[in-house]
Amino acid sequence: MNETPRPRETASGAVAWPPQSRTGRAFAHIPGASGPGLPHRSDGRSPHTPRGARFPGPPGRPGTSPPVPGRPAVVLSLCTVLFALLTWQLVARGPLRRLDERLGMRLHDGAGLPHPLAEFFSDLGNTSVAVPVLAVSAAAVTWWVRRGTGRVAWWPALTALFAILVVPALVLPLKEIFDRPGQPSAEGLGYYPSGHTATATVAYGVALLLLLAGPVPPHRRDVRRALTATWLLLVVCVSYGLVRQGYHWPLDVAASWCLGGAVLQVVAVVLVRTRVRVRERPRTQAPDDATRRQERRADEPEPGDVA
Repeated sequence: MNETPRPRETASGAVAWPPQSRTGRAFAHIPGASGPGLPHRSDGRSPHTPRGARFPGPPGRPGTSPPVPGRPAVVLSLCTVLFALLTWQLVARGPLRRLDERLGMRLHDGAGLPHPLAEFFSDLGNTSVAVPVLAVSAAAVTWWVRRGTGRVAWWPALTALFAILVVPALVLPLKEIFDRPGQPSAEGLGYYPSGHTATATVAYGVALLLLLAGPVPPHRRDVRRALTATWLLLVVCVSYGLVRQGYHWPLDVAASWCLGGAVLQVVAVVLVRTRVRVRERPRTQAPDDATRRQERRADEPEPGDVA
C-alpha cells in the first residue's frame, strides 16, 4: 500500500508539504483559470508566458491568436459573392433578371406610395443631400476629438473624403461596362449598378460609423441602435423611391447594396484600427493659497536637519 504523505515541520516552524503530481498540464496556458482541481497560478493571474499574456478577441473576429478570418472577411466575401451572382444573372439574362424586370414594372405601375413622396425619397440619394450630411458628421466628430484631447484629428475628414471619392470610382466604370438600359420610363443606358443607392448607402453609412467611433459611446446601445435603424430606413427609402419612380431596376439597387456593404466594412475596419477613444481630460487648475503654503512648508528643512 502507498502511504499517504504527511507534512513535515521545518526548523523555522513552517509546515512543508511534499511535492504532489499535477495532471492536465496542457491546460496551464488558460489565462485566468482559477478554482480547485485545475492547474493554474494560485492567485488567478495569467502565466508568465507570451501566450498566457495574450487577450484574444471574440471568437471568429480580429484579435484572436493566431490570426484567423473574422467577421470583416466574412462580410467582404459575402458582398463580393452576391455582387458576382447578380452580375452573372444580368449578363446571362437568367431567371433572376426576368424576375427583376417583372418586379420593377409592378412596383412602378402598381399601387404604392404616392409618386411625389417616392420622388422625395429618391432625391435623398443625391450627392447634394448625402454629402452635406456626411460633412456635418465628420465636423462633429472632429470637434468632439478636439474638445476631448486638445488636438486636431484628421481621420474623420479623411474618412469622409474617401467615402465621397470611392462611390464614383466604383460605380461609373461598372455602368460603362454593363451598359444596362433602364425601365421604359427612363432614358439612356448605364443603370447598373445604381449610383444614387450607392451614394446613400456609403455616405449615410460612413456618417453613422463616424458617430459610433466618436461621440456615441459603446454603452449607449439604445442610441447606437436608433442611429443604425435610421441609416437602414434611409437606404430602403432611397431604394424604393428609385424603383417606384422608374429610375432603376431592383437588381441595380441590390448590386449597389453589395458594393456599399463592402466599402462600409473596409471603413469600419480602418476606424477600429486607427481611432483613439477620447477620454475627458481633467482641466489643470492653478494651485490655491493653501496648496502653495503646504508646498512651501514641505520644502523647508525640519529643525535639527543638517544642511
